[in-house]
Amino acid sequence: MRPTAGGDAMRDGGGGRAGRLGSDGRRRPAWLGFAAICAIAVVSSVMMLARREAPPAGASMWLFARLHRDIYVPAVEDWNRTREPTVRMSLLGVQAMEQRTLSSFLSGTRSAELMEVERRIAARAFAGPVESVGFLDLTDRLREEGLLEAINASSFTPWTSRGRIFGLPHDVHPVMLGYRADIVEAAGIDVSTIETWDDFVRTLRPLMYDAGGAKRTDRYLLNLWETHQDVLEMLLLQAGGGIIDERGLPMLDAPVNARVLARAVSWGHGPDRIAADAPYFSAAGNRLLLDGYVLASFVPDWMCNIWRKEIPELGGKVKLMPLPAWEKGGRRTSAWGGTMLGISRDAPNPEECWAFAKHLYLSPELSRRLYTEGDIITPVKAFWSDPVFDEPDAYFGGQARGRAYINLAPQTPPRYNSPFSALALDRLRSAATQLAAYADAHPPATPESLEPEAARLLKAMQADIMRHVRRNRFFAEDAPPDDGVQP
Repeated sequence: MRPTAGGDAMRDGGGGRAGRLGSDGRRRPAWLGFAAICAIAVVSSVMMLARREAPPAGASMWLFARLHRDIYVPAVEDWNRTREPTVRMSLLGVQAMEQRTLSSFLSGTRSAELMEVERRIAARAFAGPVESVGFLDLTDRLREEGLLEAINASSFTPWTSRGRIFGLPHDVHPVMLGYRADIVEAAGIDVSTIETWDDFVRTLRPLMYDAGGAKRTDRYLLNLWETHQDVLEMLLLQAGGGIIDERGLPMLDAPVNARVLARAVSWGHGPDRIAADAPYFSAAGNRLLLDGYVLASFVPDWMCNIWRKEIPELGGKVKLMPLPAWEKGGRRTSAWGGTMLGISRDAPNPEECWAFAKHLYLSPELSRRLYTEGDIITPVKAFWSDPVFDEPDAYFGGQARGRAYINLAPQTPPRYNSPFSALALDRLRSAATQLAAYADAHPPATPESLEPEAARLLKAMQADIMRHVRRNRFFAEDAPPDDGVQP
């Protein structure tokens, strides 16, 4: 049998000390292979270092809303012509932006110098000690430059944690009711006579019956369901409740929350039902709005833009009215959503970034574009006198839509934010769905009959969230002692 090179190597001692046979039959020293590998490694490393791109000059800015990016382009170009550092905008999906932002904050890796974020991302950034929040603390700058007085006060609260402010507010987002004026006014109903939710139900209830007096099954007064968690939170805020208090702690068990939740669930269940589910942000929900299945929906200013683009057929058929109050003389609006512009705490040029943030958010031109192209009113009070807000809007029956929202802006309630916000919102929905099942099983589902059960469910949900709070060393010291309530 012909001997193999391996057999030779084994006979040489197995360590390759004598080398291997080449294709020409000559033996090669083993160190030649090792040297070749080292040479290739060195050359490759040099080539990679030579190709490594230097970090781009200027500052980067992450955004999640394409509409905002498009509106900002002229202002950013203007800045880049005359100021330093130049700013590059990058549009990211919300989930990608949340992951990249939190990852950079927690690991110390590089993030954008400027980040425009919505409430959920900011809430999660507030999880640690306040001095370690990844956004730059803007509190002293805002106070010294008079911006705390110049900007709508409640617009700061989503970006505030433990008394410190970490973002420049982008908006106010007051909420009104958008209603089918073509149907309501054809029935001779004047909504200006409606002040409270009791007035709303009493005044509009006849629209749920046909000419023969039979109750219709294809028409309800209000677009509200127990799964509409954002709407439920908005209603709690309107009544003076909420899911998070000023300290960043959950407050689901506040008595006012039980009253509002019992009332809201009673509207969707039982013989006196007035509410139905026309899901927001869905084609099915849009179809139901067009069909008049629900006559009124909750419409923050930004929702006007969505309706205008996704349901143009509603143009001229809908109008806006302030939210009915929970009691006479009460608040006629609430707040839904929110965005801020924050600066990375590790940004190498914080003063320049702060100057850019003001160039962008305090610009009267951008304020006007934000309204005319995005239907969003500015939180800067000095701009509220702009005549653009008085222009009639054909989509909403010729109403001065901007002025209607601005008139309500000072009434928008504070809405606080914390790392427990998402959990509290989830538990609010859970309480609402359980209360709805209870209502179906215990007719008649009146607000009075549901309120004790609503209070019990919210107290249990609160106890569940507080278990998480007490495990967080940065919030635990503010948490009340465990009262023994079982989740």
